[in-house]
Amino acid sequence: MLYESWRRTARSHPDHLALWDLAQNHCWTFAQLVSATVNGPRAADGIAFPSGASVDFVFSVLRAWRSGQVVCPLEPDQERPQICQELPREVVHLKTTSATTGVPRLVAFTAAQLAADAQNIVGTMGLRPDWPNLGVISLAHSYGFSNLVLPLLLHGIPLILAGSALPEAIRRASEGHPAITLAAVPALWQTWQQAGVIPSNIRLAISAGAPLPLALEQNIFARHGLKLHNFYGSSECGGIAYDATTEPRRDAACAGTPLRNVQVSIAQDGCIEARGQAVGWGYWPEPAGNLCGGVFRSGDLGEISEGRVYLRGRATDQINVAGRKVLPEAIEKVLAAHPHVRACLAFGVPSADTQRGETIVACVAGNPQVTGESLKQFAMDKLPAWQVPRKWWLVDSLDTNHRGKISRAEWRKRFLEKAGGGKDEV
Repeated sequence: MLYESWRRTARSHPDHLALWDLAQNHCWTFAQLVSATVNGPRAADGIAFPSGASVDFVFSVLRAWRSGQVVCPLEPDQERPQICQELPREVVHLKTTSATTGVPRLVAFTAAQLAADAQNIVGTMGLRPDWPNLGVISLAHSYGFSNLVLPLLLHGIPLILAGSALPEAIRRASEGHPAITLAAVPALWQTWQQAGVIPSNIRLAISAGAPLPLALEQNIFARHGLKLHNFYGSSECGGIAYDATTEPRRDAACAGTPLRNVQVSIAQDGCIEARGQAVGWGYWPEPAGNLCGGVFRSGDLGEISEGRVYLRGRATDQINVAGRKVLPEAIEKVLAAHPHVRACLAFGVPSADTQRGETIVACVAGNPQVTGESLKQFAMDKLPAWQVPRKWWLVDSLDTNHRGKISRAEWRKRFLEKAGGGKDEV
Protein backbone atom coordinates (compact mmCIF):
# COMPACT_ATOMS: atom_id res chain seq x y z
CA MET A 1 0.00 0.00 0.00
CA LEU A 2 2.69 2.52 0.98
CA TYR A 3 4.93 1.85 -2.01
CA GLU A 4 2.00 2.10 -4.40
CA SER A 5 0.96 5.38 -2.77
CA TRP A 6 4.51 6.66 -3.22
CA ARG A 7 4.50 5.74 -6.92
CA ARG A 8 1.23 7.63 -7.41
CA THR A 9 2.73 10.67 -5.66
CA ALA A 10 5.82 10.57 -7.86
CA ARG A 11 3.82 10.15 -11.07
CA SER A 12 1.67 13.20 -10.29
CA HIS A 13 4.64 15.61 -10.58
CA PRO A 14 7.72 13.69 -11.75
CA ASP A 15 9.86 16.71 -12.64
CA HIS A 16 9.29 18.67 -9.43
CA LEU A 17 11.93 18.95 -6.72
CA ALA A 18 11.51 16.17 -4.18
CA LEU A 19 14.65 15.95 -2.06
CA TRP A 20 17.66 18.21 -1.59
CA ASP A 21 20.68 17.22 0.47
CA LEU A 22 22.57 20.43 1.23
CA ALA A 23 25.56 18.59 2.72
CA GLN A 24 26.17 16.91 -0.66
CA ASN A 25 24.69 19.80 -2.64
CA HIS A 26 22.65 17.27 -4.58
CA CYS A 27 18.94 17.18 -5.33
CA TRP A 28 16.48 14.68 -6.78
CA THR A 29 13.19 15.12 -8.59
CA PHE A 30 10.37 12.71 -7.83
CA ALA A 31 11.16 10.77 -11.01
CA GLN A 32 14.82 10.51 -10.01
CA LEU A 33 13.86 9.21 -6.57
CA VAL A 34 11.78 6.50 -8.24
CA SER A 35 14.68 5.56 -10.47
CA ALA A 36 17.13 5.47 -7.56
CA THR A 37 14.80 3.19 -5.63
CA VAL A 38 14.03 0.83 -8.51
CA ASN A 39 17.68 0.49 -9.46
CA GLY A 40 18.96 0.31 -5.90
CA PRO A 41 19.70 -2.90 -4.00
CA ARG A 42 16.96 -4.82 -2.26
CA ALA A 43 17.63 -5.53 1.40
CA ALA A 44 17.36 -9.19 2.36
CA ASP A 45 16.41 -8.86 6.05
CA GLY A 46 12.81 -8.86 7.16
CA ILE A 47 13.16 -5.55 9.02
CA ALA A 48 14.88 -2.38 7.81
CA PHE A 49 16.49 -0.02 10.32
CA PRO A 50 16.96 3.37 8.60
CA SER A 51 19.10 5.74 10.61
CA GLY A 52 20.71 9.15 10.39
CA ALA A 53 19.50 12.41 8.87
CA SER A 54 20.79 12.13 5.30
CA VAL A 55 19.13 11.10 2.05
CA ASP A 56 20.16 7.52 2.83
CA PHE A 57 17.37 7.45 5.40
CA VAL A 58 14.77 8.23 2.74
CA PHE A 59 16.28 5.75 0.29
CA SER A 60 16.26 3.05 2.98
CA VAL A 61 12.56 3.63 3.66
CA LEU A 62 11.66 3.47 -0.03
CA ARG A 63 13.69 0.29 -0.58
CA ALA A 64 12.00 -1.29 2.44
CA TRP A 65 8.53 -0.35 1.15
CA ARG A 66 9.41 -1.77 -2.27
CA SER A 67 10.66 -5.03 -0.73
CA GLY A 68 7.75 -5.37 1.68
CA GLN A 69 9.96 -4.99 4.73
CA VAL A 70 8.90 -3.68 8.12
CA VAL A 71 10.53 -0.30 8.82
CA CYS A 72 11.93 0.46 12.28
CA PRO A 73 13.68 3.88 12.29
CA LEU A 74 16.52 4.32 14.79
CA GLU A 75 18.61 7.21 16.07
CA PRO A 76 22.29 6.99 15.02
CA ASP A 77 23.41 5.84 18.49
CA GLN A 78 20.41 3.62 19.17
CA GLU A 79 20.82 -0.14 19.42
CA ARG A 80 18.67 -2.36 17.26
CA PRO A 81 15.82 -3.86 19.28
CA GLN A 82 15.69 -7.61 19.63
CA ILE A 83 12.59 -8.76 17.75
CA CYS A 84 12.40 -12.47 18.39
CA GLN A 85 8.75 -13.11 17.56
CA GLU A 86 7.20 -12.93 14.11
CA LEU A 87 5.26 -9.71 13.64
CA PRO A 88 1.58 -9.77 12.63
CA ARG A 89 1.11 -9.72 8.87
CA GLU A 90 -0.55 -6.30 8.82
CA VAL A 91 2.26 -4.53 10.71
CA VAL A 92 4.60 -2.52 8.43
CA HIS A 93 6.21 -0.04 10.81
CA LEU A 94 7.69 0.00 14.30
CA LYS A 95 8.33 3.11 16.39
CA THR A 96 10.33 3.30 19.58
CA THR A 97 8.75 5.45 22.25
CA SER A 98 10.69 8.46 23.52
CA ALA A 99 11.20 6.90 26.98
CA THR A 100 10.69 10.28 28.68
CA THR A 101 9.36 8.53 31.77
CA GLY A 102 10.70 5.00 31.52
CA VAL A 103 11.98 2.16 29.32
CA PRO A 104 11.34 2.58 25.57
CA ARG A 105 8.83 0.25 23.94
CA LEU A 106 8.02 -0.70 20.36
CA VAL A 107 4.76 0.54 18.86
CA ALA A 108 3.42 -1.31 15.82
CA PHE A 109 1.57 0.36 12.93
CA THR A 110 -0.25 -0.74 9.82
CA ALA A 111 0.15 1.06 6.50
CA ALA A 112 -3.30 2.61 6.83
CA GLN A 113 -2.48 4.01 10.27
CA LEU A 114 0.75 5.64 9.07
CA ALA A 115 -1.01 7.12 6.05
CA ALA A 116 -3.84 8.45 8.21
CA ASP A 117 -1.42 10.32 10.47
CA ALA A 118 0.26 11.97 7.49
CA GLN A 119 -3.13 12.89 6.03
CA ASN A 120 -4.23 14.45 9.33
CA ILE A 121 -1.02 16.48 9.63
CA VAL A 122 -0.94 17.72 6.04
CA GLY A 123 -4.63 18.64 6.11
CA THR A 124 -4.60 20.33 9.52
CA MET A 125 -1.35 22.25 9.18
CA GLY A 126 -1.80 23.11 5.52
CA LEU A 127 1.56 21.74 4.35
CA ARG A 128 2.12 22.78 0.73
CA PRO A 129 4.40 21.62 -2.12
CA ASP A 130 5.45 25.23 -2.74
CA TRP A 131 6.57 25.55 0.91
CA PRO A 132 9.29 22.84 1.17
CA ASN A 133 10.01 21.34 4.56
CA LEU A 134 13.41 22.33 5.93
CA GLY A 135 14.54 19.20 7.78
CA VAL A 136 16.57 19.70 10.94
CA ILE A 137 14.87 17.35 13.41
CA SER A 138 15.42 13.61 13.68
CA LEU A 139 13.87 11.69 10.79
CA ALA A 140 13.72 8.60 13.00
CA HIS A 141 11.60 10.19 15.70
CA SER A 142 7.82 10.00 15.28
CA TYR A 143 7.63 13.81 14.89
CA GLY A 144 10.17 13.96 12.07
CA PHE A 145 8.94 10.84 10.31
CA SER A 146 5.31 12.01 10.25
CA ASN A 147 6.03 15.69 9.51
CA LEU A 148 8.89 15.34 7.03
CA VAL A 149 9.29 11.84 5.56
CA LEU A 150 5.65 10.84 5.08
CA PRO A 151 4.53 14.21 3.63
CA LEU A 152 7.38 13.89 1.09
CA LEU A 153 6.59 10.32 0.05
CA LEU A 154 2.79 10.32 0.30
CA HIS A 155 1.87 13.95 -0.44
CA GLY A 156 4.66 15.37 -2.56
CA ILE A 157 5.89 17.94 -0.02
CA PRO A 158 9.58 18.56 -0.92
CA LEU A 159 12.19 18.01 1.78
CA ILE A 160 15.40 20.02 2.14
CA LEU A 161 17.88 18.34 4.50
CA ALA A 162 19.95 21.06 6.18
CA GLY A 163 22.58 18.65 7.51
CA SER A 164 22.85 20.62 10.76
CA ALA A 165 20.70 22.66 13.12
CA LEU A 166 23.48 25.15 13.87
CA PRO A 167 22.50 28.79 13.26
CA GLU A 168 24.79 29.29 10.27
CA ALA A 169 23.52 26.10 8.65
CA ILE A 170 19.92 27.26 9.06
CA ARG A 171 20.75 30.60 7.50
CA ARG A 172 22.38 28.95 4.46
CA ALA A 173 19.71 26.27 4.10
CA SER A 174 16.89 28.79 3.87
CA GLU A 175 18.49 30.85 1.10
CA GLY A 176 17.11 30.68 -2.40
CA HIS A 177 13.60 29.56 -1.48
CA PRO A 178 10.63 31.97 -1.64
CA ALA A 179 8.88 30.13 1.19
CA ILE A 180 9.66 27.25 3.55
CA THR A 181 8.08 25.28 6.38
CA LEU A 182 10.25 24.71 9.44
CA ALA A 183 9.36 22.14 12.11
CA ALA A 184 11.60 22.08 15.18
CA VAL A 185 11.70 21.73 18.95
CA PRO A 186 11.63 24.65 21.42
CA ALA A 187 15.34 24.35 22.24
CA LEU A 188 16.23 24.94 18.58
CA TRP A 189 13.82 27.85 18.22
CA GLN A 190 15.44 29.37 21.31
CA THR A 191 18.93 28.94 19.86
CA TRP A 192 17.99 30.46 16.50
CA GLN A 193 16.20 33.35 18.21
CA GLN A 194 19.25 34.16 20.34
CA ALA A 195 21.54 33.93 17.29
CA GLY A 196 19.26 36.13 15.20
CA VAL A 197 19.05 33.68 12.30
CA ILE A 198 15.34 32.92 12.06
CA PRO A 199 14.76 33.03 8.28
CA SER A 200 12.40 35.69 6.96
CA ASN A 201 10.99 33.31 4.33
CA ILE A 202 9.39 30.92 6.84
CA ARG A 203 5.70 30.68 6.03
CA LEU A 204 4.86 27.95 8.53
CA ALA A 205 6.70 27.46 11.83
CA ILE A 206 5.96 24.41 13.99
CA SER A 207 7.16 23.53 17.48
CA ALA A 208 6.72 20.11 19.10
CA GLY A 209 8.55 17.52 21.16
CA ALA A 210 8.54 19.58 24.37
CA PRO A 211 6.42 22.34 25.96
CA LEU A 212 6.69 25.63 24.04
CA PRO A 213 7.40 28.49 26.50
CA LEU A 214 5.04 31.43 26.12
CA ALA A 215 7.90 33.93 26.37
CA LEU A 216 9.71 32.32 23.43
CA GLU A 217 6.56 32.20 21.32
CA GLN A 218 5.73 35.83 22.10
CA ASN A 219 9.30 37.12 21.55
CA ILE A 220 9.60 35.51 18.13
CA PHE A 221 6.22 36.90 17.14
CA ALA A 222 7.13 40.40 18.35
CA ARG A 223 10.54 40.46 16.62
CA HIS A 224 9.81 38.55 13.43
CA GLY A 225 6.05 38.58 13.05
CA LEU A 226 6.28 34.79 12.97
CA LYS A 227 3.72 32.65 14.75
CA LEU A 228 5.08 29.43 16.28
CA HIS A 229 2.37 26.80 16.01
CA ASN A 230 2.38 24.49 19.01
CA PHE A 231 1.94 20.82 18.07
CA TYR A 232 1.12 18.01 20.49
CA GLY A 233 1.31 14.34 19.66
CA SER A 234 2.56 10.95 20.75
CA SER A 235 4.50 8.08 19.22
CA GLU A 236 1.52 5.81 19.87
CA CYS A 237 -1.02 7.75 17.83
CA GLY A 238 0.73 10.49 15.87
CA GLY A 239 -0.65 14.03 15.96
CA ILE A 240 -3.25 14.88 18.59
CA ALA A 241 -3.68 18.67 18.78
CA TYR A 242 -2.39 21.72 16.91
CA ASP A 243 -2.55 25.44 17.57
CA ALA A 244 -3.64 26.88 14.22
CA THR A 245 -4.26 30.41 15.52
CA THR A 246 -2.40 33.35 14.04
CA GLU A 247 -1.32 35.06 17.28
CA PRO A 248 0.65 33.82 20.31
CA ARG A 249 -1.19 31.81 22.94
CA ARG A 250 -1.96 33.35 26.31
CA ASP A 251 -1.91 30.06 28.20
CA ALA A 252 1.14 27.80 27.99
CA ALA A 253 -1.04 24.79 28.80
CA CYS A 254 -3.00 25.18 25.56
CA ALA A 255 -2.01 22.50 23.05
CA GLY A 256 -4.46 23.68 20.40
CA THR A 257 -7.48 21.96 18.91
CA PRO A 258 -7.68 18.31 17.82
CA LEU A 259 -6.25 17.48 14.41
CA ARG A 260 -8.65 16.60 11.62
CA ASN A 261 -10.10 13.12 12.03
CA VAL A 262 -8.78 12.87 15.61
CA GLN A 263 -11.21 12.68 18.52
CA VAL A 264 -9.86 13.78 21.89
CA SER A 265 -11.52 13.17 25.26
CA ILE A 266 -10.60 13.00 28.94
CA ALA A 267 -10.67 9.60 30.63
CA GLN A 268 -11.98 9.03 34.15
CA ASP A 269 -8.47 9.26 35.57
CA GLY A 270 -8.04 12.71 34.02
CA CYS A 271 -5.72 11.57 31.24
CA ILE A 272 -6.06 12.49 27.57
CA GLU A 273 -7.47 9.88 25.20
CA ALA A 274 -7.09 10.01 21.42
CA ARG A 275 -9.22 8.08 18.93
CA GLY A 276 -8.91 7.80 15.18
CA GLN A 277 -7.54 5.85 12.26
CA ALA A 278 -3.96 7.00 13.00
CA VAL A 279 -3.84 5.32 16.42
CA GLY A 280 -1.26 2.53 16.41
CA TRP A 281 -1.98 -1.20 16.20
CA GLY A 282 -0.51 -1.79 19.66
CA TYR A 283 2.69 -2.30 21.64
CA TRP A 284 4.95 -5.16 20.62
CA PRO A 285 5.54 -7.81 21.76
CA GLU A 286 3.62 -7.16 24.97
CA PRO A 287 0.27 -5.39 24.45
CA ALA A 288 -1.15 -2.91 26.94
CA GLY A 289 -4.65 -1.73 27.68
CA ASN A 290 -3.90 1.94 27.05
CA LEU A 291 -3.27 1.28 23.33
CA CYS A 292 -5.79 -0.94 21.58
CA GLY A 293 -8.89 -0.84 19.44
CA GLY A 294 -8.12 2.53 17.88
CA VAL A 295 -7.83 4.25 21.26
CA PHE A 296 -4.71 5.59 22.98
CA ARG A 297 -4.91 6.69 26.60
CA SER A 298 -1.89 8.85 27.32
CA GLY A 299 -0.21 9.58 30.63
CA ASP A 300 -0.88 13.31 30.17
CA LEU A 301 -3.41 14.93 32.44
CA GLY A 302 -5.63 17.33 30.55
CA GLU A 303 -8.90 19.11 30.09
CA ILE A 304 -10.94 20.32 27.14
CA SER A 305 -12.48 23.79 27.13
CA GLU A 306 -14.23 25.45 24.19
CA GLY A 307 -12.80 22.83 21.87
CA ARG A 308 -9.20 23.40 22.95
CA VAL A 309 -6.98 20.80 24.60
CA TYR A 310 -5.08 21.89 27.73
CA LEU A 311 -2.20 19.89 29.20
CA ARG A 312 -2.06 19.74 32.99
CA GLY A 313 1.05 17.64 33.55
CA ARG A 314 1.97 13.97 33.62
CA ALA A 315 -0.01 11.64 35.85
CA THR A 316 3.20 9.80 36.74
CA ASP A 317 4.96 13.07 37.65
CA GLN A 318 2.57 13.99 40.44
CA ILE A 319 4.42 14.47 43.71
CA ASN A 320 2.94 12.86 46.82
CA VAL A 321 3.63 14.94 49.93
CA ALA A 322 2.06 13.34 53.01
CA GLY A 323 -0.91 12.15 50.99
CA ARG A 324 -1.42 15.43 49.15
CA LYS A 325 -0.71 15.57 45.40
CA VAL A 326 0.93 18.45 43.55
CA LEU A 327 1.88 18.71 39.90
CA PRO A 328 5.50 19.81 39.38
CA GLU A 329 4.34 22.25 36.69
CA ALA A 330 2.62 24.34 39.37
CA ILE A 331 5.91 24.76 41.23
CA GLU A 332 7.90 25.35 38.04
CA LYS A 333 5.52 28.09 36.93
CA VAL A 334 6.18 30.03 40.14
CA LEU A 335 9.95 29.57 40.06
CA ALA A 336 10.14 30.51 36.39
CA ALA A 337 8.79 33.95 37.32
CA HIS A 338 11.90 34.66 39.40
CA PRO A 339 13.95 37.31 37.53
CA HIS A 340 17.20 35.33 37.85
CA VAL A 341 15.87 31.88 36.88
CA ARG A 342 16.51 30.76 33.29
CA ALA A 343 15.01 27.28 33.55
CA CYS A 344 13.74 25.00 36.28
CA LEU A 345 12.42 21.52 36.92
CA ALA A 346 10.62 20.10 39.95
CA PHE A 347 10.25 16.46 40.93
CA GLY A 348 9.77 14.23 43.95
CA VAL A 349 12.25 11.86 45.57
CA PRO A 350 11.67 9.35 48.37
CA SER A 351 11.65 11.06 51.75
CA ALA A 352 13.62 9.83 54.75
CA ASP A 353 10.38 10.30 56.66
CA THR A 354 8.24 7.48 55.30
CA GLN A 355 5.06 9.18 56.52
CA ARG A 356 5.87 12.23 54.39
CA GLY A 357 5.98 10.21 51.15
CA GLU A 358 8.16 12.32 48.86
CA THR A 359 10.40 15.34 49.18
CA ILE A 360 10.12 18.06 46.55
CA VAL A 361 13.33 18.90 44.71
CA ALA A 362 13.81 21.98 42.55
CA CYS A 363 16.54 21.79 39.93
CA VAL A 364 17.30 25.33 38.82
CA ALA A 365 19.51 26.93 36.16
CA GLY A 366 19.88 30.57 37.09
CA ASN A 367 22.09 33.62 37.02
CA PRO A 368 25.18 33.67 39.31
CA GLN A 369 23.46 35.72 42.01
CA VAL A 370 20.68 33.20 42.61
CA THR A 371 20.87 31.02 45.74
CA GLY A 372 18.79 28.26 47.19
CA GLU A 373 17.80 30.46 50.14
CA SER A 374 16.61 33.32 47.92
CA LEU A 375 14.59 30.88 45.82
CA LYS A 376 13.06 29.39 48.93
CA GLN A 377 11.96 32.80 50.20
CA PHE A 378 10.57 33.67 46.78
CA ALA A 379 8.56 30.43 46.64
CA MET A 380 7.22 30.80 50.18
CA ASP A 381 5.51 34.05 49.19
CA LYS A 382 3.63 32.37 46.35
CA LEU A 383 3.11 28.71 47.24
CA PRO A 384 1.49 26.86 50.14
CA ALA A 385 4.20 25.86 52.61
CA TRP A 386 3.85 22.15 51.81
CA GLN A 387 4.51 22.81 48.10
CA VAL A 388 7.76 24.73 48.64
CA PRO A 389 10.74 22.56 47.60
CA ARG A 390 12.87 21.32 50.48
CA LYS A 391 15.92 20.61 48.35
CA TRP A 392 17.45 23.03 45.85
CA TRP A 393 19.87 21.85 43.19
CA LEU A 394 21.53 24.64 41.22
CA VAL A 395 23.00 23.64 37.85
CA ASP A 396 24.59 25.49 34.96
CA SER A 397 21.88 24.47 32.51
CA LEU A 398 19.02 22.03 32.07
CA ASP A 399 20.26 20.23 28.99
CA THR A 400 17.84 18.36 26.77
CA ASN A 401 18.15 14.86 25.36
CA HIS A 402 18.70 14.09 21.64
CA ARG A 403 15.02 14.68 20.98
CA GLY A 404 14.98 18.14 22.47
CA LYS A 405 13.15 17.10 25.62
CA ILE A 406 13.98 17.80 29.26
CA SER A 407 13.37 14.45 30.88
CA ARG A 408 12.14 14.65 34.44
CA ALA A 409 13.00 10.99 34.94
CA GLU A 410 16.60 11.56 33.79
CA TRP A 411 17.13 14.56 36.07
CA ARG A 412 15.58 12.73 39.02
CA LYS A 413 18.01 9.87 38.39
CA ARG A 414 20.96 12.27 38.25
CA PHE A 415 19.90 13.89 41.51
CA LEU A 416 19.61 10.57 43.31
CA GLU A 417 23.00 9.45 41.97
CA LYS A 418 24.67 12.63 43.17
CA ALA A 419 22.71 12.64 46.44
CA GLY A 420 21.85 16.27 45.83
CA GLY A 421 25.44 17.24 45.14
CA GLY A 422 24.82 20.37 43.08
CA LYS A 423 26.38 23.79 43.58
CA ASP A 424 23.97 24.72 46.30
CA GLU A 425 21.43 22.81 48.35
CA VAL A 426 19.16 24.00 51.15
